[in-house]
Amino acid sequence: MAAGLRETARAITDGQGYFLVLLILSIVSHFIFPVRILLQAPVTWSGFLIIGAGIWMAFRCRVLFLQNRTTLSPYESPAVLITTGPFRISRNPVYLAMAAVLFGSAVVMGTLVPFVFTFLFIVIVEMLFIPFEERRLEEIFGDEYRDYKRRVRQWV
Repeated sequence: MAAGLRETARAITDGQGYFLVLLILSIVSHFIFPVRILLQAPVTWSGFLIIGAGIWMAFRCRVLFLQNRTTLSPYESPAVLITTGPFRISRNPVYLAMAAVLFGSAVVMGTLVPFVFTFLFIVIVEMLFIPFEERRLEEIFGDEYRDYKRRVRQWV
């Protein structure tokens, strides 16, 4: 993706905006294009556990940001490098939480089309947000962030 287009797409919204749009499109597409049923009850019910885990992880991350008095926005400079809680297992637990909610929703619906939106979200985040955020964290926190990056995987 060209740098100018990447900047424009990032400026329009943050990862949360893309998440909400894709979640809505996922649900709407399930009803408009109910093609290829992949999962049926009771398997689809497991999607509620996945959604719950995603919501819990997002909530836990938010609490850590607030406790450490650092920004939640990917466009502002963080005051603290958080490496505890969900950040011990993933450098991007907020995006992981959003992907879990999208995936859990797709499981609940059980049709093929909603799963595409989970994949699309991951691609968008990988291309538009994570590289930008990681460069910024490396500039701000230097060796501390590089060491953290070596110890903790990007997603899980």
